[in-house]
Amino acid sequence: MTFDLVRRVTVAVAVACLAVIAPVLSSGPTSGLGLAPASADGCPDIEVVFARGTSEAPGLGLPGGSFVSALRSKVGGRSVGSYAVVYPADYDFLAAAAGANDASAHIQYMMGACPNTRLVLGGYSQGAAVMDVIAAVPFPAIGFNNPLPPNTPDFVAALVAFGNPSAKVGLPLTSSPIWGGRSIDLCNPGDPVCTSGEDVAAHRAYAGGPANDAANFVAGLV
Repeated sequence: MTFDLVRRVTVAVAVACLAVIAPVLSSGPTSGLGLAPASADGCPDIEVVFARGTSEAPGLGLPGGSFVSALRSKVGGRSVGSYAVVYPADYDFLAAAAGANDASAHIQYMMGACPNTRLVLGGYSQGAAVMDVIAAVPFPAIGFNNPLPPNTPDFVAALVAFGNPSAKVGLPLTSSPIWGGRSIDLCNPGDPVCTSGEDVAAHRAYAGGPANDAANFVAGLV
């Protein structure tokens, strides 16, 4: 069995496993910190495509907004746009595929309209699962039907995941043979979504130090 087949099956299992940990997610942050997406009139130097976590309000969410703000301070005055992935982010966890389709569509739009923009893909919790789906071989059974083209790595500088459920089952983004070298997959100690721990508060604590750590990592790649 190839790595990609193992990964796509494991991602499907990881997304399904989110249903088991729904009580952890239900009490997480609900306020969004949305930033304007890139305008078709002009292309930013860098664009972050980010999927929020379960129950967060539409927008980038708290970890995503903190990450984008931190990145802006580390890239030497280059412009940083953002796109908040459109998907329910509710307790129908298989709807993460809708987020993967939307993210893929926007990434492909940016590749065509803004070919010199360096893209950064990211997600928190269920949003990290969205990024797992688009980084893996398409798995039609979970509804992903808009795969990225083969030349996508030419445009994507980095991937960021916070509290990624696929890490819990042994396949963080850093394990990908295509994306691993440009990925950072952050999991707080004890986070029950990405480890076997039981520290619910750890899953809600990515908007501070981890967001800054991710921004440092990405700044070195863009």
